[in-house]
Amino acid sequence: MNKFFDNFYNFAGFGPAIKSKQPTVEALNFFESKLPAHLSEYWQEYGFCGWGKGIFWTVNPDDYKDILTQWLSGTSFEQRELDGIDKYYVIGRSAFGRLFIWGETSGQSIKIDTNFGMLLPADETKKLKERGQERTIDLFFAVKTKDDMEEEDLDENPLFDRAMAKLGPLEADEMYGFVPALALGGAPQLENLQKVKVIEHLSFLADLGEKTVMADIVAMSNALHK
Repeated sequence: MNKFFDNFYNFAGFGPAIKSKQPTVEALNFFESKLPAHLSEYWQEYGFCGWGKGIFWTVNPDDYKDILTQWLSGTSFEQRELDGIDKYYVIGRSAFGRLFIWGETSGQSIKIDTNFGMLLPADETKKLKERGQERTIDLFFAVKTKDDMEEEDLDENPLFDRAMAKLGPLEADEMYGFVPALALGGAPQLENLQKVKVIEHLSFLADLGEKTVMADIVAMSNALHK
C-alpha cells in the first residue's frame, strides 16, 4: 500500500473494503492500455468493492458503459469521444449515485451529480501530462473524503449513516435513491430514501430531462492566471 492509498484507506477512514468482487483476467487485459496501472493494481488487491461501509464504490467500468453513454448523450463530452479526442470510463460512484469519470486524455475530469442532472467538468489534461497517469490516480484516492460522497437533507445534515441504519447496508448493485426523484420535485430527506438497483435507477434519472453541464472551474482558474 503506497502512501497515497494509505491516506485513503486509513487517514480518511475508507478501509476496509467490503462486498468485493475480483476482476476477471479479461477485464484487466481490456483496460490495461486504457486506465492507470495503479488502478488495476487496486482492483487486483481489493476487487471492485465498497469503501467507508459503502459510501463509496470502485466499480467495473464495463458495467457502467451504457449508463455513461446515456449521461454524456448530447453533451460536448459525447462529441469529444466521437472526434477521438477522449474516451471516458466510470471508475467510482457514491452511495447516492454520484459518478466519478476518468478520461483517457483528461484524467478524472468529470463528476456527475445524477440526482440533480448536473455534469461537473474539471479537465485535468495538462496535469495528467505533467504528473502521469499513476500519480494522478493516486491523488484521486488520496484526496477523497467521506464528505465528497454525502448527500444532505433539507437541514444540511448528512444522510448516509442514517440511511444505512434505517434501510440496511448496500449491496454492490444497490444505491440509496430519492423517491420521488429530486428532479421530479422530491425532497432530500431520509423518509424519501429507498434502496434501489443502481444501474436501473441511474438510467431512470438520465431519462428525466436535460443534463446541465456546469462551468469548468479548473479551466476558468487557469485562464485567469495566464
